[in-house]
Amino acid sequence: MAKILLVEDDEDNISLLTRLLEHHGHNLSVATDGETAVARAAEEMPELILMDLELPHVPDGQPDPNAGLEATRRIKANPLTAGIPVIALTAHTMAQHQEKITAAGCDALQEKPIFPFDNLLIKIEQFTRGNV
Repeated sequence: MAKILLVEDDEDNISLLTRLLEHHGHNLSVATDGETAVARAAEEMPELILMDLELPHVPDGQPDPNAGLEATRRIKANPLTAGIPVIALTAHTMAQHQEKITAAGCDALQEKPIFPFDNLLIKIEQFTRGNV
C-alpha cells in the first residue's frame, strides 16, 4: 500500500490515524511540526502527505493556524517534493478557508473529525493510484 507522511501534533489523532491506516496496509511516518514535515518529505519521498493545518510554531511551540499551509507551500515549492499530493486535515471548511488551502497547494481537503473514515481511505486510494 502507500507510504504516507502524517503531519499531526495531537497525540490522540496520531494514535488513531496510525492504527487505522496501518490496519489498511499503509506505511506511516509522522512529523509533529511543519519544519520536520518539510524535511521528512524531501528525505522520505512519501506517496502522499496528510497535513494538519494547525501545527505548533517552531521554536515557541504555540499553535499556529497557518503552519500547515506554510509547510505545504514549502513542499510544493521544492521541485523534488512538488509532485507529492497533500491532503489537508482541518476542521475549518468554510469557503474562505478552502481558498487558502487550495492556494497553498493542497490537493484535497479532509474535514476533521475524520468520520466516516472511509472518506479518507477513498481519497488516499485516488491519489496513490493516480486516479485523480
